[in-house]
Amino acid sequence: MIRLEHVHSGYGQVNVLTDVSLEVRDDEIVSIIGANGAGKSTLLKTISALLPCKDGRIFYDDKEITPLPPHRVVELGIIQVPEGRQVIGELTVRENLLLGCYLKHAKLGRAGRSRLIDDTCALFPILRDRMEQIAGTLSGGEQQMLAIGRALMGEPKLLLTDEPSLGLAPLVVDAVCEVLVKLNRNGLPLLMVEQNALIALEMAHRAYVLENGKISMEGKGSDLLHEDKVRESYLGV
Repeated sequence: MIRLEHVHSGYGQVNVLTDVSLEVRDDEIVSIIGANGAGKSTLLKTISALLPCKDGRIFYDDKEITPLPPHRVVELGIIQVPEGRQVIGELTVRENLLLGCYLKHAKLGRAGRSRLIDDTCALFPILRDRMEQIAGTLSGGEQQMLAIGRALMGEPKLLLTDEPSLGLAPLVVDAVCEVLVKLNRNGLPLLMVEQNALIALEMAHRAYVLENGKISMEGKGSDLLHEDKVRESYLGV
């Protein structure tokens, strides 16, 4: 599906990622865990081409995508749910959702766009009730559902999620994670950055530990849950 080989990336002259290699295979949930500042968000932004890959290469379905601009990455079906939701608060829920299929707007037609909204609302029924509400007035949990829904409107083939549980009440976290697992069971691969290591490792088929911009450990999520270093550093055990 997607493969990073010896990737270096960062901001301006500052390197954040150093020699990062990882992969997400078809139908997998892969989690990236690590402390604040480890480079987790930088990793997703580099895959999405929001930050340049300074060295190394990125492959998607065995084709190199390293030099592509962000809109071409989205056209391939690699779509990111950003940290902090970043819904457009002045627009309605419906308008935010429609932005998610902007690149396909004309091709989908009204019927296609309506179908995607119906599919999204089947996952997050509260959004149908809020369809004409201004997005900035939604609760944090509803905004997170909207952010995921907006990404799904682009019909992703690989979904990148950046801290999906951040700032949410436990019941909302459970609901959001349940939808992500359901999407994966229906065939959508996920690459998830998550500071809550317990959630990340319980959901993941495989996981990577990112420390100071480098991969320090990798393995099955269930195996890493029982690694002493992971338990001490990220699970508080």
